[in-house]
Amino acid sequence: MQFLLNLENGINRVCDWLGKLTALLFVLMLLNVFWDVVSRYLFNEVSIGMQELEWHLHATIFLLGVPYALRTGGHVRVDLIYENLSSNKKAWVDLFGTIVFLFPFCALVAWYGYDFAKEAYELGEQSGDPGGLPHRWIIKSMIPVSFCFMLLSGLGLLLTSINTLLGQHEQPYKHTEL
Repeated sequence: MQFLLNLENGINRVCDWLGKLTALLFVLMLLNVFWDVVSRYLFNEVSIGMQELEWHLHATIFLLGVPYALRTGGHVRVDLIYENLSSNKKAWVDLFGTIVFLFPFCALVAWYGYDFAKEAYELGEQSGDPGGLPHRWIIKSMIPVSFCFMLLSGLGLLLTSINTLLGQHEQPYKHTEL
């Protein structure tokens, strides 16, 4: 039983690291937007590459933030029903939802996202705008990477549910934040 707890904690540490990375990327995006606004309105300079970097960072923040949100319980669910359930019933709902909905969806998106990124790499896809960013495959590869991390986060949720049902958690069933 201790193995399952250790595995859950290890997966949760990876997801917590993703949350910290996402926060750092958000600060970088904030600085990028700040510089873009300052250079545009004070120096009358426009950089297509900086503008594209904004949406690349935004997409990365979203894609890597979802596994962290899943780990901390910040994802969308029907809380009207869920919040009034006992710890064991919450664990059963999460167990069912993870196996039936989350795992197949994440595997499907990761599978097709890999081909999407691979094709962009093989074609040498880049921005169509002059001064835009090259190597479009980098941002496209974030799709399968993030969904693999979401699978990992889902495994952590699955282990949390199993450990709760086995009575391994001392506190009531709930997710914690950083």
